[in-house]
Amino acid sequence: MNGYDRYMAVLRGEPCDVLPRLPILMAFAAKYIGSNYGEFAADYKVLVEANLRCVEDFGFDQVSAISDPYRETTGFGGEVEFVPDGVPRLLAPPLQNTKDLGTLKQPDPHVSPRMRDRVEGVAHMSAAVKGKYSILGWVEGPAAEAADLRGVANFLMDLYDDPAFCHELMGLCVDVGIDFAKAQLEAGADTIGIGDAIVSQVSPSTYEELIFPYEKRLVDGIRGLGALVRLHICGNITHLLPKIKELDVDILDLDSPVDLKAAREVVGPGQVIVTNLDPVREIQSGTPETITAKVQALYQAVGNPLMVGAGCEIPPATPAENLRALCTPVAYCK
Repeated sequence: MNGYDRYMAVLRGEPCDVLPRLPILMAFAAKYIGSNYGEFAADYKVLVEANLRCVEDFGFDQVSAISDPYRETTGFGGEVEFVPDGVPRLLAPPLQNTKDLGTLKQPDPHVSPRMRDRVEGVAHMSAAVKGKYSILGWVEGPAAEAADLRGVANFLMDLYDDPAFCHELMGLCVDVGIDFAKAQLEAGADTIGIGDAIVSQVSPSTYEELIFPYEKRLVDGIRGLGALVRLHICGNITHLLPKIKELDVDILDLDSPVDLKAAREVVGPGQVIVTNLDPVREIQSGTPETITAKVQALYQAVGNPLMVGAGCEIPPATPAENLRALCTPVAYCK
């Protein structure tokens, strides 16, 4: 089986040869090809080269267009500064000092430069490896994008002080997210990742009442386009899992603070989840032996359907042999 075949087999509930491996690579991939994070985020050609080199050298099963959270934000009118060794810096949230949505630009994934750059990256990966590996596009979740547009502190206050505004803003973010996903799917992606990290900071009631309806509309909208959905939320979202289960995503990608065995008990036996080794403590600072042992232990504890990854991005200082260990084939157990 090739990477795409085993990825789809697990999602269909069918046996495969080994567990699919889905590490999130950004800064590591850029460094691996002698580039840097700034160039990786700014130029799809660097992103594509880094993904293709890494997937061949390390033997995983999905290439990805993820780079940073500000693609849609720049489409709305935000400006970023690219720095060599860090995530692009948002110079100022477009709605930092206003709630007037009319001041925002209208993002167009085929025109807005940084959105178009991601679409072009997906198209080039598709031309190179479609059918051999899964191709992951990416959009920001409604709360994450709203927080980028307003600023994190403002948005968290808005959730309590002005929920009507939050409804309007997140609704707009969902519309843009679906359009952006559609463009990436047309370019050749088979799966769309959704990142909505800010939700780890809210209570179950706030999540259920204000954020969940928009995440659900985004997930349903993307799946309605014929795509698979991989949800990744940084931080500890144990308290939100009973409601997140209702999103019905294809792949649930949990950060390392979440107890994966406990998560399985909440989300049920049919949900595909991804192993969540601590990216720094267990991946960067571990050894090949401890990494492979932890993956095996998680597989025994959690069972199928399972894919292999870390809790978040692979740090750039990770030894190559440690990433190879994470990607070591783990035989699928029926």
